Amino acid sequence: MSDMRGEIRNQTREQVRPQRRKAGWAVVAAVAAAALALSGCSALSALVPGNGSAEVQSNGGAPQELPEKPAGSVVGMGEQSPNWRDCAEGLQCADVYAPLNWGDPAGELITLRIVKHEATGSDPIGTLFVNPGGPGASGVDYVTNALDYAIPSEVQREYDVIGWDPRGVGSSSPITCLDAAGMDEYLFGLGDGENLEPGSADWITEVRAESRQFGADCQNSTGDLLGHVSTDDTVQDLDMLRAIVGDEQLNYLGFSYGTYIGARYADAYPQNVGRLVLDGAMDPASTMSDVVREQTRGFELALRAYVTNCLTQSDCPLSGTVDEAMQQISVLLDEADTQPLQGKDGRWLSANTLLTAIITPLYAESNWGMLDQLFAAVLQGNPEVGLALADLYYDREGGAYLSNSTEAFSAINCLDYPERAVDVQQMRAEAAQLTEIAPTIGRFQGYGALSCAEWPVDSSSDRGPVTATGAAPILVVGTTGDPATPYRWAESLAEQLDSGVLLTYEGEGHTAYGESNCIDEVINAYLLTGEAPAKPVTCSR
Repeated sequence: MSDMRGEIRNQTREQVRPQRRKAGWAVVAAVAAAALALSGCSALSALVPGNGSAEVQSNGGAPQELPEKPAGSVVGMGEQSPNWRDCAEGLQCADVYAPLNWGDPAGELITLRIVKHEATGSDPIGTLFVNPGGPGASGVDYVTNALDYAIPSEVQREYDVIGWDPRGVGSSSPITCLDAAGMDEYLFGLGDGENLEPGSADWITEVRAESRQFGADCQNSTGDLLGHVSTDDTVQDLDMLRAIVGDEQLNYLGFSYGTYIGARYADAYPQNVGRLVLDGAMDPASTMSDVVREQTRGFELALRAYVTNCLTQSDCPLSGTVDEAMQQISVLLDEADTQPLQGKDGRWLSANTLLTAIITPLYAESNWGMLDQLFAAVLQGNPEVGLALADLYYDREGGAYLSNSTEAFSAINCLDYPERAVDVQQMRAEAAQLTEIAPTIGRFQGYGALSCAEWPVDSSSDRGPVTATGAAPILVVGTTGDPATPYRWAESLAEQLDSGVLLTYEGEGHTAYGESNCIDEVINAYLLTGEAPAKPVTCSR
């Protein structure tokens, strides 16, 4: 990895009025670690102004020729014949129809983009559907850019591998909200500049107004689709795709949020469950408050693990004991809150953006070196590394957003979490708890429920547990040091599922497939033979 301290010119701090700190995200995006691990240090270097361009995501290329319109029924939707076209080396893409509203399959239609890598063997088992997480991550881009990283050759030999963009995402019928300038202001702006105390009545009023405006922008740009992008809708799409490829049962590899899709699918269609691997598992019964609390705790612990490792290195930008180094990071966040740093392009590295920059490399231990560069730069008053890491998180490059992942993230989450009532006293108590359990980052993660409180469409989702009674064995994978989907969620999901089998990876980072020979052997054997372990298995590096 190149040393970016020598590549980026130091900047001085600019004095500004204290910003109105925004509420934390409802939940941190849960995406497969491979997506960030693949980007690596070279992508970070490319994102920094003056260092070149980052690779542009494919989104499956140009629109594909649609099949004949299906009969307006659930069965008819599954009888479509995709018009496969070459879209990248060794890949084929197609668009298919889906009902806007599965309650009215004869009504308005939307489209879904799918990409396929045909099995390299002569007698494939069937199709393996892959989802990298999010919500809002593109399965088309994942298969296009990360197939060999994500799927071993022996599995590629036995399966057609299909990725798809869930409804609302990427090259499927998308959620749209703001143009690039509007997204920059929404994500990187300082608000009104009024000095409002986070958690105060005036601050909550301002945050609700901002959330209301963003929701209205999404509704005006997207229309009726905004109310039909929940995970329940995607589960029905997935069963339609299973039928379209002609598989009697679904074989599926889901990472992070993709495990939530898989778990809900198993509960809705237990008789259609084939071989399901749920890696970096979410707990389907978790509320928004549960998710924010556990992810905040997880990223605090991951940051502490990074600091512990960093202090053993001669070039660590932090110093002292682990507690003292964590306090140094805390001070940097406070300074960014009261005196944000302005980048070369005019955007601000506020506390919210700095926290996003810190979280991004914590998804994979292999990316911890990015944090060395980040802290070294910010300590010198330089915001560019922080903005580059935030750009990586938000799929932003050269002033353009390469995907609609942020808009889709908000839209899907606001339908998946039904709690909308604002209980100010409860939110204040939860914010205090976050500060207690995560002294470094917790104070910036409170009041996440405000992000969906003013969403323009109601939620009908159920956050209850799943059982998938009668389903074939389902492999649930958890990593003990996973910051984004804490290990206890994998334990909970495996216990909820009647046929769940827990596979544990003792290590750091988000998701486990590809991180350990032991993990890979268990997952590959299950995908290739259908035989799950008879009892829970624990693997280390």
